[in-house]
Amino acid sequence: MIELKNIEKVYNQGTAQEVRALKGITLSIEKGEIFGVIGLSGAGKSTLIRHINMLERPTSGTVIVNGEDLTAMDEVKLREARRHIGMIFQSFNLLSSATVAENIAFPLKLEGKKEQAEIDKRVTELLDLVGLADKADMYPAQLSGGQKQRVGIARALANNPKILLCDEATSALDPKTTTSILQLLLKLRAQLNLTIVIITHQMEVIKECCDRVAVIDGGVISEMGTTLELFTDPQQALTKRLVSAAVRRGLPELLRHTEIEPQYSEGAKAVVELLFLGPKADAPVIVDVAIECKVKISMLGGSIDHIQNEPFGLMVVEVGGTRSEIEHALSELRARVHKVDILGYDKRKQLADF
Repeated sequence: MIELKNIEKVYNQGTAQEVRALKGITLSIEKGEIFGVIGLSGAGKSTLIRHINMLERPTSGTVIVNGEDLTAMDEVKLREARRHIGMIFQSFNLLSSATVAENIAFPLKLEGKKEQAEIDKRVTELLDLVGLADKADMYPAQLSGGQKQRVGIARALANNPKILLCDEATSALDPKTTTSILQLLLKLRAQLNLTIVIITHQMEVIKECCDRVAVIDGGVISEMGTTLELFTDPQQALTKRLVSAAVRRGLPELLRHTEIEPQYSEGAKAVVELLFLGPKADAPVIVDVAIECKVKISMLGGSIDHIQNEPFGLMVVEVGGTRSEIEHALSELRARVHKVDILGYDKRKQLADF
């Protein structure tokens, strides 16, 4: 549905203040996919999404949407192509002096091709779709943040777009409202077969609804893959940072200021991160291994979450015993969980045994 090929964006080209905002961006987004782009502030996220509907023209490269090369279009053809691409914003961008119904009707009236009765019918359909059927005559100032964003979504869908772009659409919302908006986007994707692109700096947003994700850093895509791949096996330093913030990967606070040895020495315990996926996330793996291998296991931290409805568990444990017992236990753990990472070996005083 969307292809970006070698996109470069340079501001103040040819001056001493030249800034390369995007550097050779290439990616493909499939029809019906929810694709996330995540990065820190200033990484180029918003610049990237504005190239998909050509609100920003690339310095070089090609933007192809639904088989059409937008970079080759004149302004007249581009305006027509944009009607198939809806967009919602962090700050909602509603007309404060217009009612909810008038805000949603605005792009339809701007088009100038529909009778008022047809516009009213479409507005009613959209209000029902986003759960605001009783808010038609209210003004933006009378709405909550989540309701304002629902109006923004309804307005973006007015012309039956095939693509919905979301530029930090949940950043101004509280966690509960964010979840409700993401659930609405999932419902709309299913009902309308939308392709959705979400720009965010919140890994929680990626975790809840994205099929695939690209990590952008300094105008370059540093890592890309399925959401599950990035959460379970992040490769780049930035991705590891973002994932750790969302699921608390790595050493728990208990060991943060403790010197962990890289190699085993007599009497040390192995400090291990265990990653569980699917049914194994609920299995009594630690209890079974402790009994079978005759080792002592202390739990230091962990959690069970879900990514794309797939159970996903992380746990940091200490495994104590002789060297051969620990190695046997680690071998059994590797056979029973998705991934085992040895974080090091700890010789401090014993914790309470599991």
